[in-house]
Amino acid sequence: MKITDLLKKDTIILDLQSTSKVDVIEELVGKLDAAGRLESRENYKEAILKRESQSTTGIGEGIAIPHAKTSAVKTPAIAFGRAVNGIDYESLDGQPARLFFMIAASDGANNTHLETLSRLSMLLMDADFRQVLLKADSIDFVLKAIDAKEREGEEEDEVVEDSNENLILAVTACPTGIAHTYMAADSLKAKAKEMNVNLKVETNGSSGIKGKLTAEEIESAVAIIVAADKQVEIDRFKGKHVIQVPVAHGIRRPQELIEQALKQDAPVYKVGGGSASREEVKTDSTERRGFYKHLMNGVSNMLPFVVAGGILIAISFIFGVHASDPNSPSYNPIAATLKTIGSKYVFSLMIPVLAGFIAMSIADRPGFVAGMVGGLMASLGGAGFLGGIIAGFLGGYIVVGLKKALIRLPHSLDGIKPVLLYPLFGVLLTSLIMMYIIINPVKAFNDGLTTWLQGLGSTNLLFLGLILGGMMAIDMGGPINKAALTFGIAMIDAGNYAPHAAIMAGGMVSPLGLAFATTFFRNKFTEQEREAGKTSYIMGLSFITEGAIPFAVADPARVIPACVIGSAIAGALTMLFKIGLPAPHGGVFVIPIVIGNPFLYALAILIGSIVTALIVGFLKPIKIENNIEGERAA
Repeated sequence: MKITDLLKKDTIILDLQSTSKVDVIEELVGKLDAAGRLESRENYKEAILKRESQSTTGIGEGIAIPHAKTSAVKTPAIAFGRAVNGIDYESLDGQPARLFFMIAASDGANNTHLETLSRLSMLLMDADFRQVLLKADSIDFVLKAIDAKEREGEEEDEVVEDSNENLILAVTACPTGIAHTYMAADSLKAKAKEMNVNLKVETNGSSGIKGKLTAEEIESAVAIIVAADKQVEIDRFKGKHVIQVPVAHGIRRPQELIEQALKQDAPVYKVGGGSASREEVKTDSTERRGFYKHLMNGVSNMLPFVVAGGILIAISFIFGVHASDPNSPSYNPIAATLKTIGSKYVFSLMIPVLAGFIAMSIADRPGFVAGMVGGLMASLGGAGFLGGIIAGFLGGYIVVGLKKALIRLPHSLDGIKPVLLYPLFGVLLTSLIMMYIIINPVKAFNDGLTTWLQGLGSTNLLFLGLILGGMMAIDMGGPINKAALTFGIAMIDAGNYAPHAAIMAGGMVSPLGLAFATTFFRNKFTEQEREAGKTSYIMGLSFITEGAIPFAVADPARVIPACVIGSAIAGALTMLFKIGLPAPHGGVFVIPIVIGNPFLYALAILIGSIVTALIVGFLKPIKIENNIEGERAA
């Protein structure tokens, strides 16, 4: 099957009208829908946006390949759009995208379709071919150019080295498996050929594993590059130097990876019984590895429960703090229903979900049930969030141990290991350890911590608020921020509402303070930053600290200290004003239900935000373009 069997005249737009990433997606989805290729326009668009949320498909070099494999596709197809002047697509290289190929693969797409879609991504790695597409003056010319390039690729014989001397192996994979997987493979192979390096790539795509690495090749390899955004089989690389990076690095940084592999500049992989139990490998500093990776997997999957349950509880408080209590004069059945759903049902799942996904991150799906059961025991036994975290790691590593212990069983039993042996013994061992060793000491610790917090004097409370508020701004959604957030939720669970009031105030200050700064110190920011400031107002009011990240990345030395100082002051003021917050999320929408004076809580947030804005305004220099405009106006 040829690419032009999937890309037709009625799915090509040579002059896109869009001006933003969202508009491009909408325009190309509309083109596919108008051509009758989709079952559901909305469901397909949702699948495209979900893929974009994992990582941008703007791969750089002016190319974007939004793609999705979903039942919302009636007929596998490709839509092509061109914007000669470029559109900001949040590409990996920060440059505008000009060529857009939207790939629509159906759930039932056969291997022929998938291989054809994947072949397109390989062709786009050729810079000369991209120029041909940019200069094409008609839809017919685009189709002829793609046909010609595809025939050229078929005629080229792939050169495969017979020698295993200085052999580098690579594995590429992405969540969808129809674009980035093959682009990374092609990029690595092209660069290896240019560098005269012997390299073989295994692709883990939608059509299955291609070019599977043999035991002999692995044994001979000097190092292995794993460029993947999903799980791949890695235990086979025991004893080898393994470099793990996102799949995008395979596309964008092939020479750097190959040079690193030749130098064997990576730790030796050690098998721990499962793909997740491994020695730390060299990777990008933003990668999440080891303890933090597993913990954040649990926290990120728990947060939707926190938000949903927290807002339901917050709404119930609108009827009165005690409106859900049948014995209170302010009793309201709607408030009682909302609080029951939020606290009794949604919140009861938080700790089990936290533990289950920690365990799953460590031991894959076999670990999920052990972690989930351990988390439920921690929740019911009063061990709280700390107990849930322990249960998650305990369940995960127990299953990893079981995998290692049962590896010598006959191969005929492999089929029952994940469905019977791992869950059965994983749950049994985790439960016994939780029941007889973990729960009671952790419960005692939690009770002691709560008593200690309740007994703190005013000075100590101010200091605690200062620390918790500042923690929310240090890494804005990173491990320190999440540690403070998790502590606050645990304190709500224990009936102590003061810490979380400081935490939410601190989390709101960073984006609000920077929004104020872009408004009152306009000449210190670019036009793009001023536009981002408008969004920061909404994100700050909604308790989304990440709204400050673009400013922090652009100018960390000035922005981060300003945010930490303002957030710390807000946290301390909430303690001074004796504010308590029973809802774990909600931002400005839950201010009316705080325990204490809502006006003083809002004032604490406002003061912290103004402090941040003033510091940023004082420290940042006037932007050159703004200075020039001012001189012209004068």
